[in-house]
Order: sequence, then structure tokens, then C-alpha cells
Amino acid sequence: MVSIRINIKEHLKEYLSAKFGKNNDQLISLPDGCDLYHTLFNLTQKRPENCPFDSGNLIIALPDRRIGKDPAYYNYLGQRGEHIFEQRVEIMFWAEVHDFIDYNKHREGIEYLDSVHSFIQMYNLSSISDDALIKNYYRWRMKVRKRDKKRQYNKS
Repeated sequence: MVSIRINIKEHLKEYLSAKFGKNNDQLISLPDGCDLYHTLFNLTQKRPENCPFDSGNLIIALPDRRIGKDPAYYNYLGQRGEHIFEQRVEIMFWAEVHDFIDYNKHREGIEYLDSVHSFIQMYNLSSISDDALIKNYYRWRMKVRKRDKKRQYNKS
């Protein structure tokens, strides 16, 4: 199995490690039904001759398919590829946060802050605060679900 190291944001590394990691080791292996698997497969390229070996905080097992790129040769992800991959992971992360909070609030009746705490515990996130997650959810909710007019605040 061929693997590469990439450098991404710490909370995204923790998220991927908890979601796709095996037995608490550093290596993650993406399932072939996942969009990230195909994104990674499309972004890999042949390693340039003068390029040093990878360094980063996340180790990913490269997709090994019967047809297409052989990971023995196509085992390099450039800066552009790392950036695109990180963006995809971040979109996936925030979409799951928003969906988790919405489902818990509207189907289970669980408060927003309790949902955020359970999400942090579920993925063992330590590098992002619960306040950052809840504020991002509120911003997203305000942008997606615009109200016709805001309610008035009356001083008492």
C-alpha cells in the first residue's frame, strides 16, 4: 500500500482520522464510494524528479484501482492538489456539522449546544472550539434561511 503525507488544518485532520482511520494509527484509508476517494485519485500525479519527500500531519493511503493510475508511480499531490483536497474535506466537515445539528434540533429536540458537544465527542475534536462550530452554524442558518423581517426587540 502506497501512502502520501499532506498538510491540512488540524481539525480536519482529526475529523478524517476519526471518520476513516483504523485502530488509532495515523493512516487513513478512504472508501471507494466516497467523493474524497475519487478527488484524491484525480489529483495524484507523477512525482517530479527534484521534489523532496512528503511532509505533513495526515497520512493517506492512495487509491489502488484496477484501471487507471498506478499508485507506485502516481504518488504525488502538489500544492494545488492539497488545497483542493483540503477544501473538499472542509466542505464535507461543515455539511456534516450543519446536518447533525439540524437533525438533532428538529427531530430529536436536542439543543444546539448539546448537539455541538456530542459532535465534538463523536469525532474527538480538540483543535476547534464548540463556540466556533455553533457560530458557523448560526451564520450558515442566517444565510440559508432568511427571514422576511427581524423581530423587534422591546426594552422593558
